[in-house]
Amino acid sequence: MAIRNIREMGDPVLNKICKEVKEITDRTRELIADMFDTMYEAEGVGLAAPQVGVLKRIVAIDVTGEDPIMLINPVILESSGEQSGNEGCLSVPGKTGIVTRPNYVKIKAYDIDLQPFELEGTELLARAICHELEHLEGHLYVEKVEGPLMDVEDLEEE
Repeated sequence: MAIRNIREMGDPVLNKICKEVKEITDRTRELIADMFDTMYEAEGVGLAAPQVGVLKRIVAIDVTGEDPIMLINPVILESSGEQSGNEGCLSVPGKTGIVTRPNYVKIKAYDIDLQPFELEGTELLARAICHELEHLEGHLYVEKVEGPLMDVEDLEEE
């Protein structure tokens, strides 16, 4: 396991569409383990493979700090409701902005053995899923921010 460098806004890899994972290799398993290590070290709730420079459709999420979720080739099947709130990103350090997302999502993804499964999420989990899946399409949350980006420090003072 290793901590990988997180790519930051402006790095062209973050604007590329990721490729589907067709087989699980030792390198893929190592990438997934490294993604979780990197996400936890950076105190994030989600991390997509392009954020560590790998153009594969792999996402790591853990909104509680105790429930790691790994998604390979995830696709949103359903979404409903609406929530607006502050959102940040490990690739846009120190910044936050208001983003509106679905309050409920249902996805299909594959596990480490490429077995399909479905997952439903609400609130923060739904937000994290939508945020991370956009990374796989080459998009950052800053494209959806309503109003100005704010410094995280400014938020903490309120």
